[in-house]
This record gives sequence, C-alpha cells and structure tokens, in this order.
Amino acid sequence: MAEKEVKTFSHSHNLEQYVLLAKSARGAGLVALINQTLEAPGVYVFGELIEMPSVKALENSENSSYWTLLNIFAFGTYSDYKEKASLLPALTATQLRKLQHLTIVSLAAKSKFIPYSLLLQELDIKNLRELEDVIIDAIYADIIHGKLDQKNKQLEVDFAIGRDITPETVNRVTEVLQDWCDGCESVLRSIEKQIERANTHKEKKQKQKIQVEAEVENLKKAIKASSQSDMDNGGVSGMPASYHSQQYQQKAPTTSKTKGLVYLISVLLDVQALIFYNTNFDTYLI
Repeated sequence: MAEKEVKTFSHSHNLEQYVLLAKSARGAGLVALINQTLEAPGVYVFGELIEMPSVKALENSENSSYWTLLNIFAFGTYSDYKEKASLLPALTATQLRKLQHLTIVSLAAKSKFIPYSLLLQELDIKNLRELEDVIIDAIYADIIHGKLDQKNKQLEVDFAIGRDITPETVNRVTEVLQDWCDGCESVLRSIEKQIERANTHKEKKQKQKIQVEAEVENLKKAIKASSQSDMDNGGVSGMPASYHSQQYQQKAPTTSKTKGLVYLISVLLDVQALIFYNTNFDTYLI
C-alpha cells in the first residue's frame, strides 16, 4: 500500500508546475498548456488542474472541447474519446499512447487478469505485437506492474496507479463503505447475542454442577452411615473385626441394607458420571 501511495504522489507531483502556470494562463495560452500537460511524461493525474478556475472557465468558452478532452484524460478511456472524436481536438501520437495507458489502468482497476481480446478492442489496436508494445511501455512508465501471459493471452496485473475520481465515484465509494459498516454492526450484534446465550448456559450449568455435587456429598454421607450400620448390626461380640468380616462375607445373607448400599453406590457412580459430562460440556462451550 505504501508503494502505491508513493507512486500516486509522484505522478501528482509532476503536475504541479502545470497547475502553477494555469493560474495566469488564458485563451490560446491555456489551450497550449493543456496540450503540453496531456503530452508531459509522468503526468497521469489531472484533478488539480481541472479544479483551477481558469481551466473550469473553458467549459463554457469557445475552447470547451479542450475542457472535455482534459476530463476524458482524467476520468475516461480511449473508447470515450472515440465516441466524441468528431467534436474533440485530434490527439498527437504521444497523447494517444498516454490515453491508451490510462485505459489499461482503468481496466486493471476492475480485474487483475485482462484478456488480450478486451485490450485490443478498448485500445483500438489491430495486432498483438502492437498491443504488447503498448503494455510494455505502460510498465516502463511505472503506471502498472504485471506480466504478459502469452499462453493464456492475457495481461496479469500486480499493481496499477490510482486515477482521478469523480464526485459520483466518491458517492459510490461512500455507499459501499456504509454498507460494509452496516454489515460489521450486524455481525457484531449477532456475536454479542451468542456470547450472552453462552454465558447464560454456562451459569445454568454451573448451578446444576453445584447442586449435583451437593447431592453427591449427601449420598456419600448416607453410604458411610449405611456401611457403619451394617458393620454394627452384623458384628459378633468378642470376635476380632477381621474374623467377623470374613465370616459375614461368607455366611451372612444379603440384607435389605446391603441392597440399599449397592443401590446408593450405583447412584453415586451415575452422579459422578453426570458431573464429568457437565464439566466437559461446559469446557467445550467455553
């Protein structure tokens, strides 16, 4: 981007001397100045010259054709010139080549790949050799960077200078930028809603997690109490605990408390699995 800005400034800087001369030029002198500007090497933007009061005055004068010609060089293409050629001054060879270069710049602004067929038509050139010469001249003039793709019969453009823009173009650019801003705001609102929903879901899951953990803790206490009760009820006085435990496991029938203990353990495992699922699900959401 910096490279483009520097080169655009360079082409604009080349125009300054003609802008200064236009302040005092009138009549035939101003017409001669415009012709010099259109032929001047390195001058490819003309907006500042068009804005000069003395140049604007040409629009309603006997030399209005030069006003039209200058505007074509600033904003138009060679096709625009051909449409009005009978009403405009004849182009010198240098002016013709410059307008062809500017036409290539305009085409490059629309597409990176420009078919030779389109260039031949827009530049009014009859053969490829002449077309390639015009393109090479434009590259050497430093107004475009690119390469000739002879295999695919197209010009591949890497860079092109910026041209003067009309007020209508500024309005279109403003509209495009406004549409882009509106789209960004819409996306931002959508993201904010998704964040809000995600936070709400996270809070809900956090409350569920706390509730489940409390239930697990209560179940642990109940299992511990049930186990202690079974040990107390199944013990034999005077016998070692290890002996009693062994005898109990081998001979004692399954009691209702034992069944309850097994049930509580299974519930505990289910609850722990639920906690694991909720925790991982929240992590996934985050």
